[in-house]
Order: sequence, then C-alpha cells, then structure tokens
Amino acid sequence: MPFGIQPWHLIVVAIVALIIFGPARLPRLGRSIGSFFRDLRAGARDMSSGFKEGIQESDASKADAAKTSGEEPLAGNFCIHCGSPNPIHALFCNACGKKLKDEN
Repeated sequence: MPFGIQPWHLIVVAIVALIIFGPARLPRLGRSIGSFFRDLRAGARDMSSGFKEGIQESDASKADAAKTSGEEPLAGNFCIHCGSPNPIHALFCNACGKKLKDEN
C-alpha cells in the first residue's frame, strides 16, 4: 500500500474513529470530509482557470500594445541555443543573451 500503510493500520484507525465518534456520527463525518475535498478541488480548478484567463488577457493586451506602438513582432528570428523568438533586428537573444547571427 502507498506511504507504508499496512491493512492493519487502517483497521486500527477505523476502530479508534468508531470509538471516538460513534456509529451514528461516522457517516455524517465522512460526508462532510467528502464535501470539503470536493469544494477544495472545485476552488483549485476555478483558481487555475482564472490564472489561465489572466495570462491570456495579458498576452492579448501585450500584442495590442505592440501593434499600436509600432514594435516589430517577436517572430522570424529564433535563437539557435534556446529556441526563443526575438525581434528581426535583434543581435542577441532576449532569453539567454547569446549572439543570434554571425557577422561573417
């Protein structure tokens, strides 16, 4: 079993929980723990989708700002060392700092 838990460990935990909480409250406790984890998972999913939407909005606003400012798009000049895109007129990579083209 995972984490080094043996079946008899689970039996001992179940017996202790039965003694402490009693047979009447144990199903209610299980339901409340299940709903807690369900809500936690839903909140994490909502938070991650919110982050993804924020990143997409940020990328879209950066692209719009680049179009209005007259900057060249980051395309056409890829670094052979790290593969990141750079402006066409760039001599050095924006990500790793290495020289993009030889002047020969």
